[in-house]
Amino acid sequence: MGRPRRFDEAQVLHNAREQFWNRGYTATSMDDLMAATGLGKGSLYGAFGDKRQLFLRTLDDYRNEQLDSVRQILTGPGTGLERLELLLDGAAHGYGDDASRRGCFLAGSTSELHGRESEVVSRARVTYQEIQDLLTACVEDAQREGDLAADASPQEMATLLLAVLQGIEFLAKTDMDASALVQIGHSALSNLPRP
Repeated sequence: MGRPRRFDEAQVLHNAREQFWNRGYTATSMDDLMAATGLGKGSLYGAFGDKRQLFLRTLDDYRNEQLDSVRQILTGPGTGLERLELLLDGAAHGYGDDASRRGCFLAGSTSELHGRESEVVSRARVTYQEIQDLLTACVEDAQREGDLAADASPQEMATLLLAVLQGIEFLAKTDMDASALVQIGHSALSNLPRP
């Protein structure tokens, strides 16, 4: 029987994710991870496998958190249009008010590793498809409620809104003011086809 773990796994994963998020996967060494988590190499390997496995675990945890957050907003109270606005405003303030302007961990990791790590790209594609599906369902709600044109494609509007979300994330990295990011979201919504 193995020895019981003497560390808080959730805290270790959080600290490892912060290290990867701040420096990127490639620039993060095992020494960096040991310093960030307070664990020795043997403990990290024993609990999480190698650096790549630890990274994928932190990425999966982040993806799940983000999907849960988007799902809560887009399936929560309010009209479909109000929920879409809440999501865009939340993204604008979340990225725009972050002093470090490091953006989305998943998007940053995908940009860094897209040519070398197919599992990261696959995870990103699945995640963004799930977000697009949630956006599509919310747009369909807004169409049923009479706020968006019933004859317009909900998938096309959802794809546009997904691109707007990603644009907001990127523009925040250019130090664009949060109020300008909010305006981008509002402009996108106001230009969706109306009845």
